[in-house]
Amino acid sequence: MGDEDELASAYRLQIESAISNEAQKRIAEKHNPEELQRLRELSIISLYRTENPDLIPALMSRLGSVRAALDGHGGGLLISSISEEKLNSGLQVISLVISLDGACISCGAAPGTLKGIQDDLLMDDEIVSIQFDSSMLDWFDEIQREFILKFGGVSFVEV
Repeated sequence: MGDEDELASAYRLQIESAISNEAQKRIAEKHNPEELQRLRELSIISLYRTENPDLIPALMSRLGSVRAALDGHGGGLLISSISEEKLNSGLQVISLVISLDGACISCGAAPGTLKGIQDDLLMDDEIVSIQFDSSMLDWFDEIQREFILKFGGVSFVEV
């Protein structure tokens, strides 16, 4: 690796760290850390099975830096579809099709937001699949739609 590559990598790591720290600060200012921890400890499958109203807050509590962006724009998660599955290993998991609300609907950063949501939620052992409601594609113009479908790193399904 050349000096320029090493320098770019060092700057990237610094910027990622600064963004993460700022996001965590904003989340902590807006939400009770003890409540977030309580929600993170809840089983998503149990919440789904009992139709518990903490399901969306528990999903939101599992989001990292992208949570700060959602909060800042009055956005949130909406569940379009949820299903429970049993893996060959016997483990019970869920698959989610989600949508967004708030100002996130028309945001130009939506591709990054969707990828962040997907990646954060897939870190939970009980979640095996995250897809997005294809109706969200109507929010974008043709160029944005083409971009998100080609480079967004997420998949859309009709619900």
